[in-house]
Amino acid sequence: MTVTSSPAALPPLAARARTVGGSPVREILAVTARPEMINFAGGLPAPELFDREGIAAAFRTVLEEIPERALQYSTTEGEPALRQGLAARIHAQGLPTEADDLLITTGSQQALSLIASALIDPGDTVLVESPCYLAALQVFGLAGARVLPVPCDADGVDPAALQELIRAERPKLLYLVPTFQNPTGRTMPAARRAAVATAAARHGLWIVEDDPYGELRYDGERVPWIASFPGAEDRTVLLGSFSKVMAPGLRLGWLRAPAALRRACAVAKQAADLHTPTVNQLAAARYLDVLDGHVAKVRTVYGERRDAMLAGLPDALPAGSAWDRPEGGMFLWARLPESYDTTALLRRAVDHDVAYVPGEPFYAADPDRSTLRLCFVTQTPQEIAEGLRRLAKSLNG
Repeated sequence: MTVTSSPAALPPLAARARTVGGSPVREILAVTARPEMINFAGGLPAPELFDREGIAAAFRTVLEEIPERALQYSTTEGEPALRQGLAARIHAQGLPTEADDLLITTGSQQALSLIASALIDPGDTVLVESPCYLAALQVFGLAGARVLPVPCDADGVDPAALQELIRAERPKLLYLVPTFQNPTGRTMPAARRAAVATAAARHGLWIVEDDPYGELRYDGERVPWIASFPGAEDRTVLLGSFSKVMAPGLRLGWLRAPAALRRACAVAKQAADLHTPTVNQLAAARYLDVLDGHVAKVRTVYGERRDAMLAGLPDALPAGSAWDRPEGGMFLWARLPESYDTTALLRRAVDHDVAYVPGEPFYAADPDRSTLRLCFVTQTPQEIAEGLRRLAKSLNG
């Protein structure tokens, strides 16, 4: 007689996988994929503006001229042609940079993950803006960090509050999106950036400066990177991306970091994916020659779409709402009267075929439930007007 027994239970998932949830934006996008939906929730570039011919030509040239290189494994640090072209571009924008200062990554989101792997031990304290880019909160949560928000105003982190938190909490790093911040769209002025650099130098603190939107400026003057300010030179990691100015499907980003940290990130990348796809890097290196012209066209269109959303907000949002006018980027941040809970109201908006991202998941602590984020770059001005009409109807329902 054969005796069978129930199989033993499998070991549980890692604690970090059990405690860190998925991206609310990705979940909203999955729910709102219907063609009739006007979706202000995603941070998606406008697909009709992709330079399909220019990018295709770059790939054809690479595959015709150097196929044996384009289809082969590459170095973890990245293709020299792309790093050289990118370094020249960063240098021209005011930050002296050599090719060896850069590590090419599979999107700037990977760059953030590599930094977390190289710098953060479980229990380390990380300071973030309030509100903060929510995928950064995911990364730091998976790393086991203790994430604390720094009080912010219209210009970003408050320097006095930052100094107090640094003294009290002894954080390892400060994470910022100082230019056209996600989700608020605000830009930190130069004086505030200088104060952040000084605080980091005085107290011993890494700065992670995430800049995926910096080239999408529609008006106003460019503000220098924090990495260029005195005191920040040896302690700032600058992250960038080609996703917003070239195409997100290429999955190309980069980080610029001091040598020891950059080497640690390269080791972490070897363990993650060996290297970023060679053919994509080589095609992007070719496309750098015409990128400025493409970005200029994108800026014109996106600026018109920002203006269309700003023009429609007074009639779309309830009396007593407030919002800012971002000088660039992809997002508008609005605060409704306190009685509104944008998380609870999202289902009603989706029923009216319009979507946004509630503000709640962008906060590391004490969320403002009356806030919401709207992406203005994906839809035409006509679609924006209709989407805002639907939003007004849902909020007044």
